[in-house]
Amino acid sequence: MRPAIASAIFDADARRRLLDLVDIDLDLVLDDLSTAQARATLARADVLITGWDCPPLDEEVLRAAPRLRAVVHTAGTVKHHVTEACWRRGIQVTSAAAANAVPVAEYTLAAILFANKRVLAARDAYRSHRDRATDWHARLATAGNYRRRIGIIGASRIGRRVMELLRPFDLEVLLSDPYVEPDEAAGLGARLSPLPELFAGSDVVSVHAPWLPGTEGLVSRSLLAAMPDGATLINTARGALVDQQALEEELVSGRIDAVLDVTSPEVLPASSVLYTLPNVLLTPHMAGSMGGELRRMGDFALDELERWTRGVPFLDPIRPEAWDRTA
Repeated sequence: MRPAIASAIFDADARRRLLDLVDIDLDLVLDDLSTAQARATLARADVLITGWDCPPLDEEVLRAAPRLRAVVHTAGTVKHHVTEACWRRGIQVTSAAAANAVPVAEYTLAAILFANKRVLAARDAYRSHRDRATDWHARLATAGNYRRRIGIIGASRIGRRVMELLRPFDLEVLLSDPYVEPDEAAGLGARLSPLPELFAGSDVVSVHAPWLPGTEGLVSRSLLAAMPDGATLINTARGALVDQQALEEELVSGRIDAVLDVTSPEVLPASSVLYTLPNVLLTPHMAGSMGGELRRMGDFALDELERWTRGVPFLDPIRPEAWDRTA
């Protein structure tokens, strides 16, 4: 993994627990698996604890690691480093994606509630009218979360967590996911809905689908155009899921609002209008684990590592048969 991130993921308590679980050199953090030191380490390794910037575990790396039987990833997606060669070897793989889903879902919940409360509009109006004479009930007549309709795209780990967090509120939830049946959607607290109906009928639409070849551009120009005036699009998934040009045009018009933690490209040009539009809340891909939240992923990974040392199946394994529809 990236050496600088190791200490943020594993605090002192976690490092002590690591030493109790496995034979490990805590000072050895590799980000290049081609060096002599790396090859000597791989030759003795039964399990790899990986993180951001782990190099691909390809055939050449696996030849240098004849004992390797498991990969425990301390972050979300493993698609940057787990290869077909790992599946052919029968290596067990797990990740802390479920732990990383927690802060993303929390960010999304906050964004949904603030969007319906019209917080951005209220902030700007309050800056302009700094008095008590303004009739805020009239100015914010469309604000509020009571009986609003929320559209969730994707019953992913994060999408499911968002729906769970929405349960205590007086909101109606629509869900679009091609792999979910109506009864399962109902169990999640949602009503299954086709994408056009979801976009046309939701006050807030939140994107939680994986970025796959079949989902690129999923949020199309026509779907964005179907959103009601004043509706909000939230994207904490990947920017490539949304038609960026069409979204910018809708936002520049002021017809809809957006909360965007991801865009396409990932970092917009400095000249992009999205940085300054009053109806856009733009954040730097921070919805996932940040700061102290990194330790949640480390603790989850250690729980999985402990299961492996006891011969117990991983709680959240990555399965090759689900590879094509997993982020």
